[in-house]
Amino acid sequence: MASKVVAALSCSLLVVGAAAGYYTPPNPATCGLNVGYYHDKCPAAEDIVKHVVGAAVFHNPGVGAGLIRMLFHDCFVEPEKLSPPNNPSLRGFEVIDAAKAAVERACPGVVSCADIVAFAARDASFFLSSGRVGFDMPGGRLDGRFSNASRALAFLPPPVFNLSELVSSFSTKGLAVEDMVVLSGAHTVGRSHCSSFVPDRIAVPSDIDPSFAASLRGKCPASPSSGDDPTVALDVVTPDAMDRQYYRNVLARRVLFTSDASLLTSPATAKMVSDNANIPGWWEEKFKAAMVKMAGVEVKTGNQGEVRRNCRVVN
Repeated sequence: MASKVVAALSCSLLVVGAAAGYYTPPNPATCGLNVGYYHDKCPAAEDIVKHVVGAAVFHNPGVGAGLIRMLFHDCFVEPEKLSPPNNPSLRGFEVIDAAKAAVERACPGVVSCADIVAFAARDASFFLSSGRVGFDMPGGRLDGRFSNASRALAFLPPPVFNLSELVSSFSTKGLAVEDMVVLSGAHTVGRSHCSSFVPDRIAVPSDIDPSFAASLRGKCPASPSSGDDPTVALDVVTPDAMDRQYYRNVLARRVLFTSDASLLTSPATAKMVSDNANIPGWWEEKFKAAMVKMAGVEVKTGNQGEVRRNCRVVN
């Protein structure tokens, strides 16, 4: 049975220094998110999304990884699918479109795309983990009224970030160091283009395991280009399973990104990695709570947003 992670969230944000693109962390003001938000408005909404996501993940587990990543992107920026961090790597838009179409047939104009993205990430986590990562996701978000490709570049932490840069990036969104370490565990599923880590991680001496680096050199060109940029699994041990293997890979120095390897560069975060790797169920429980917390970042309600008719465009 899914655990009741939270019944309501405190997630309002105040914009400051808008020209520079900075935001304060969430403050205690309630923004109206609640578990079961659509119980009366559209009772079948969450079941519809779960059915669409389940079918998609069964057909292609990689789409599930894309849906989880999409929530991360939706919470850090209003997603722009054509921005370099999202194109061509961000996957799952067609699943969100299918879920939205199905929900619209049941309850026209009621369920936001933002909530569908949040529900889809929850459901993908459930299916990819064989039910071990099951949790309730509050609803009540509205969709943004604009989308800007430059915001993805400004706010999404790239794979070359070191630990201090990662901590700062998450802190800007009101997320703690442990949230960052726990959410990094989403790299237990999915794939990455070689250009995201070549040549930084494999062409020069680094802290990566030599045999792992050699295997990557066999899969990736020395200079990836738009016409030659293969993908490799983020977790080569259990690539389609949402589990704690990612943290074992970090400890073994068999991870793709500088940002992943950086988790071992401080005693505090290295201890978190070790605990997540070695204590059964520890990471799964923390990941549930961190996903709900992240899904409450910069939520729009009231006159701040709208319920889009088409998730790809504003009304």
